Amino acid sequence: MEKTTIWGNVLDTAGRCVHWHSDRDVIANRCATCGKFYACYECHQAYESHPFGRYAAQTQQKIVLCGVCGLQMTYAHYEAIDQCESCGALFNPGCSLHKHLYVQ
Repeated sequence: MEKTTIWGNVLDTAGRCVHWHSDRDVIANRCATCGKFYACYECHQAYESHPFGRYAAQTQQKIVLCGVCGLQMTYAHYEAIDQCESCGALFNPGCSLHKHLYVQ
């Protein structure tokens, strides 16, 4: 299976970018406008000419991606766990501070 592309100024294969690159910064979010998974909203701003399109937080679409293994999940599912159920990668709990940039 081919790994989903994570867009942005990405530093490694797990999707860490120049803006967010701790061990736990491995989540990419899908833009509702362009459909691409971006490492972060700042990367999206640098590469796209449209604002980051936000999904409804309760959408059943898979809009969150684990950059380590490529598991895609709904936002509600991602929000309920603290590590990837597929590969065990830990997620950054601080990402919740930016929730409003990705979902509504």
